[in-house]
Amino acid sequence: MTAATTRASPTNDELPEKLPMAALLALAMTGFICIATETLPAGLLPQLAADLNISQSLGGQLVTAYAIGSLVAVIPLTIATQGWRRRNVLLLTIGGFLIFNTATALSSHIVVTLIARFLAGMAAGLAWSLLAGYARRMVPPHLQGRAMAVAMVGTPVALSLGVPLGTWLGTTVGWRLAFALMSVMSVALIAWVIAKVPDYPGQAATARMPLRRVLVTPGVRSVLAVVITWMLAHNILYTYVAPFVVPAGLATRVDLVLLVFGLAALIGIAVTGQLVDRFLRRTVQISLVTFALATLGLIVWQGDALATLVAIAIWGLTFGGAATLLQTALADTAGDGADVALSMNVVAWNGAIAGAGVIGGGLLDRWGAASFPWAMLVLLGAALTIVQFARHSGFTSGRRSVTTPVTGH
Repeated sequence: MTAATTRASPTNDELPEKLPMAALLALAMTGFICIATETLPAGLLPQLAADLNISQSLGGQLVTAYAIGSLVAVIPLTIATQGWRRRNVLLLTIGGFLIFNTATALSSHIVVTLIARFLAGMAAGLAWSLLAGYARRMVPPHLQGRAMAVAMVGTPVALSLGVPLGTWLGTTVGWRLAFALMSVMSVALIAWVIAKVPDYPGQAATARMPLRRVLVTPGVRSVLAVVITWMLAHNILYTYVAPFVVPAGLATRVDLVLLVFGLAALIGIAVTGQLVDRFLRRTVQISLVTFALATLGLIVWQGDALATLVAIAIWGLTFGGAATLLQTALADTAGDGADVALSMNVVAWNGAIAGAGVIGGGLLDRWGAASFPWAMLVLLGAALTIVQFARHSGFTSGRRSVTTPVTGH
């Protein structure tokens, strides 16, 4: 860091010894809007397709366009904004949601709507690369894990509550109003951020690390590999959960299945927040092993509704803290390259979502939904193996270091 950056940023001694909840929850709300904006079209396809006079398969590409926007833009946008003041970048992303969700709500042409969705995805990619590091920067190092857990809570809330509520609202009063509501929430969030979220300088040019150097930093590729394998395993089941739960008699209760998963994920976030700073490596191992055991349960008791719901609750519990654990490990490992590394995490995470759709679809067509847990066990075994060999860099043993301040995102 330069001297100017040091003076502008609080030292560890100046940071609060308790979590700045209002600021962290503003970050969580940003994550909520990211996820809700991404997934809204999936629950509103019939109404959206009828209104735009398109097929539902074409309407589904609104989700694809959003994901592609995130994948394409996150790394270049993150690098381009490294030197900007942090709150300005955050406000830029929220402003993007305001503009592009409004455009989606008003558009009557599928091409315009697809472009708006792509640009909204770009805003989301930049937001995801920013949130974890921003939360870490608000607190001293020994509270960073807990701060990230709070900042990440918007994701399971959106998945478990926001998506069903948005779908209900769109079904009741129209899909356009659902997107307009996202814009209204963005306006409120802009005011919230200005009032409660502290500002920090960007990273000095002399402290920035090029992409290739970050990628070859010991441990970074190991963490990214775990992100990919863990999220592939998760998303194979999450994407195709509806056909998977049919043998258990839950075909008409997918809403209940996702609610159980989402509520368990909230508990997982709370538990992870208490453990991540002291037992990061051990918590990752326990989460993966427990997820594998739940997966075995889905194999053994696939036709039993109650057992399936219990296994899904355990799955949600292990997934809730995944973002906190993996982003903490990645940021710790990358050091001054944390901002670029976290943008790589967005690419890996979204790439796993897309890959799971392809792999899960192939498994479903060839061997049926019963094949999902077997593929997941292979992926989870690979993730555990990587963690085992990354004990010296990536997923180190013992308490996290509390001596290194966060200087980037």
